[in-house]
Amino acid sequence: DGSSFEEVAELGQRVEEAGASLINTGIGWHEARIPTIAMMVPRAAFSWITGRLRPHLNIPIVTSNRINDPYVAESLLRDGLADMVSMARPFLADENFVNKTAEGRPEEINTCIACNQACLDNIFKMETATCLVNPRAGHETELNYETASIPKSIAVIGAGPAGMTAAYISAMRGHRVTLFDRRPELGGQINLAVKIPGKEEFFETLRFYRVMLEKYGVELKLGQTVDTETLNSGTFDLVVLSTGVKPRELELDGIDHPKVMSYLDVLDKERVVGQKVAVIGAGGIGIDVAHYLTAQTPFSGEVPEYLQGYGILDSEKALALRKPKKREVTVLQRSADKIGKRLGKTTGWAHIQTLKSHGVQLLTGATYRKIDDAGLHVKVSLKKGEEAQEIVMDVDNVIVAAGQEPRLDLEASLREAGMVVHVIGGAKASLGLDAKTAIRDGAELAAKL
Repeated sequence: DGSSFEEVAELGQRVEEAGASLINTGIGWHEARIPTIAMMVPRAAFSWITGRLRPHLNIPIVTSNRINDPYVAESLLRDGLADMVSMARPFLADENFVNKTAEGRPEEINTCIACNQACLDNIFKMETATCLVNPRAGHETELNYETASIPKSIAVIGAGPAGMTAAYISAMRGHRVTLFDRRPELGGQINLAVKIPGKEEFFETLRFYRVMLEKYGVELKLGQTVDTETLNSGTFDLVVLSTGVKPRELELDGIDHPKVMSYLDVLDKERVVGQKVAVIGAGGIGIDVAHYLTAQTPFSGEVPEYLQGYGILDSEKALALRKPKKREVTVLQRSADKIGKRLGKTTGWAHIQTLKSHGVQLLTGATYRKIDDAGLHVKVSLKKGEEAQEIVMDVDNVIVAAGQEPRLDLEASLREAGMVVHVIGGAKASLGLDAKTAIRDGAELAAKL
């Protein structure tokens, strides 16, 4: 059951008596199966316990866990919850966090979004710890943004994470950059991510890019579909294609049935989804779609709700206080591997745990037969260890999240026209694509142009 508060307070007092001049507090460990540092955890969610401990000690006490913003840090000190605030990941995201705060430039901070994808997950894979939003972290001697010796005029097509990164870093180095996107807003697939409960920190990433693009004078041409003729008019020295991805088409009888939707229909177009749903594909997108369809409210909004939802406080009332939407969702994957196996080591388990708490059924080893008025015809084992059987899932909708493929409409014609073309992000490789890869691609290219 872990330590009681009385035991923790006594431990702190004994440490103080032993001669400590400062105590840093943390919270929990993996055995508790409660997320403590993931993006879904509200900012400063556990600083209340530091505040509760503070009166029991006579030496300064430090609070930690999910503090990534100078305003949050200042409020904790102002409210008397701690004497100091400790951070780690925010300094990977922006090594100038303290300087920008001291100089009154907090809007320029590249905020840690607590994704863990490039820091802690990399450590578990025995790789160099770096940062999703700042690929230069851990690679400071290799990835440098020096002033360009020959300024160029650059067109960047696609304002997703790869394109925005390439655009602002190229402009920072002295190039003249125009950023195009067929949609009226910046962000690309980040705009889908922010709709997933618990992923609202990506709004900070969008804010950072907006500020950087403006600061370095990137010309924005949003809501415009650009063609080869325009790009080859003599205005640009080179083109960066960061046009992203599109849903991979699934070859299945009945895939054009009215019941069928793609993940974009749900997250982007926000089409109405029925009460009984099958999700084909259990990768990151499929898991996000299932969470989107079943979560009542995002955890990262209010600390009390998070604490209640995970039974940290008022555990007996937790389920009554936070009921998911009344929707029956089943997530299926072709592979017999455990669902979530390819998700991040430090957060994947929490996402799967959340889906299970919402009553989502997770089925592996599925063979899809067809989709018709009766529903989704599939051969699958309904329980671990049982033989697979042919069933018809009576569902209102089948949502396809079975991968993505590059969107490369312009590449061939641009190369035929003799233009210098660079392809980055999902447009270069869609397999295993995530924001970490896209942002790193944009940064590495921009550093070389």
